[in-house]
Amino acid sequence: MLIDTGDYRDDGEFVLDYLKKHDIDRIDYLVTTHPDADHIGGNAAVIKYYETKANGIGAVYDPGISSSSQTYEDYLDAVEKYDITLYETHAGDSIPFDGVQTQVLSPPENYIEGEDPNQNSIVLRLGFGHTSFVLPGDAEKGAESHLTDEYGDRLNSTVLKAGHHGSDTSSTNPYLDAVDPQVTLISSAYKSQYGHPSPEALHRFGEHDIEVYWTATHGNIVVTSDGHTIDIATQEKAPTDPTSLRDGDPVEPGTDGPVSHRESITVGSGLSQNPPEGTSTPAANTPTPVRSSTSTPTSESSETPATTRIASDGGTESGVNESGPFEVTTIHADAEGDDRENLNDEYLVLENTGSTSLDVSGWTVKDGSSREYTISSGTVIEAGETLTLYTGEGTDAGNDLYWGSGSAIWNNGGDTITVTNAQDEQVLKEEY
Repeated sequence: MLIDTGDYRDDGEFVLDYLKKHDIDRIDYLVTTHPDADHIGGNAAVIKYYETKANGIGAVYDPGISSSSQTYEDYLDAVEKYDITLYETHAGDSIPFDGVQTQVLSPPENYIEGEDPNQNSIVLRLGFGHTSFVLPGDAEKGAESHLTDEYGDRLNSTVLKAGHHGSDTSSTNPYLDAVDPQVTLISSAYKSQYGHPSPEALHRFGEHDIEVYWTATHGNIVVTSDGHTIDIATQEKAPTDPTSLRDGDPVEPGTDGPVSHRESITVGSGLSQNPPEGTSTPAANTPTPVRSSTSTPTSESSETPATTRIASDGGTESGVNESGPFEVTTIHADAEGDDRENLNDEYLVLENTGSTSLDVSGWTVKDGSSREYTISSGTVIEAGETLTLYTGEGTDAGNDLYWGSGSAIWNNGGDTITVTNAQDEQVLKEEY
């Protein structure tokens, strides 16, 4: 089972290198936790490699929430080209991972917080013997609240992968109380633009006496289980106390080198692989096949069978999402020089591509971290005209607006733009 494939800028390079070095010649289950480009960036490359040069992909599991990004389209194109079964996957569904009790805990059938991609990540709990693992994608506070309410202390597991890279909007106290992990793993860059892992999350881990391993300082982290004991090995020896995590030296992604044993944790018989007893029985449900494989394709196949793509309304649609009458035409995320000292060279241009004027008073613009700007009353975009939203401070003039932020908003490496109207209805969502 492979869960996510890394950032779009790496195009699967690091993931594929690791899999090849460990002689993984087939992926039976490719789990896409959610459609953000920093999680599905290597999906297309991984699918292509395993379908053309190795022994294939068994099936893809997806939460059923779409994205307008090219990365997402490339992923679906690869699923279509190589005729792979794609399952829309929800809480209570089962994944037949031989020898491992695999439960899908989230997302629910009725999505959380209006189909927010992070909150509706596929969350898995894997059990093997007396050891267990919770893997939550980018789940944040809303999803964690749902999980805690639904399962309570039945979430109890040995190892927790921190949701949303250890952001301050994840790893909440009630959730940590319920999971009660002995070890937490965090995957993020050493100099994350968003400051992941956040001091707030690290403080909460410390309050719960949870050891933390971080890819940015430990390098590759390998956790193995024999059903009673988990062994942890890393490339580098670095602090695991949350309060001193950043004292370790940074390790660049893709750094070669063997892993060395760091510690072993023996789990008592009180923890088992048995899944939480929710309202549904995981083994009884099979995920909905959004797309079923009809043949065994080859790399030379010239036919491309029709793919039913996951739509933003939770249903399906054929083909690529079409843009509405309101579009993002420019995303200037990388300001010249130091972003922090040139905030108004970071800006967003929105265009009314319809045939009538558009009153955008009270509309909101959000980034992927839910930082929000509300457009002032009386703002109208005429047909064919644009609105420019600058990040820094300034005086609004016509359709040149200023966020007034004291720091950069848009992530240079990719982000999500969400625009909501005055009735709190989503007008557009775009990922770059």
